[in-house]
Amino acid sequence: MIRKNLVILALSVFASCGSYNSIDRFYNAHKNDDQVTAVRVPRFMLSLLSTISPEMEQMIGTTKDLRYMQFPSATAERTSFLNQQMNTITGNNFIEVYRKNDALKRNVVSVREKGNTVREILIYNNNATKGSFLYFNGRFDPEKVRAMAKRNEFQKLGQGLVQELNMDTSPKTPEQ
Repeated sequence: MIRKNLVILALSVFASCGSYNSIDRFYNAHKNDDQVTAVRVPRFMLSLLSTISPEMEQMIGTTKDLRYMQFPSATAERTSFLNQQMNTITGNNFIEVYRKNDALKRNVVSVREKGNTVREILIYNNNATKGSFLYFNGRFDPEKVRAMAKRNEFQKLGQGLVQELNMDTSPKTPEQ
């Protein structure tokens, strides 16, 4: 009886530790960091974003949660730390659809499935200067997700999201 209780206690502690490394926790832990751009799109704005591209229109129709975050990654230590955090998040029941590693640079597309449907999509990019993630939660066709990953369309969607919401963080030069 005691052994059974210890096993249950150990499993619940392990499960609670696993949920610590979620996209929610990453987003909340880093949204107030210096030089971070963080966006969590409210549901009423999702229809506005569907005009970015035909692919985005297809994705938005089923999206319940859309987040984007861009953060500095100026040192090798910081880049390693961020890469490890994302590896931990995607290691929790995500399937990597695409991964490209170049030293510390990363480009990863991961999905979480339920049955025959993709429920979450997480796109993580880090060029060892700047990092970003784009996160979708909803119901998505796995074939469309795979095709978009192969054509690198998720990166274009992230850039389009920044432009659409007018969040360009690059310095502006005055017009003459």
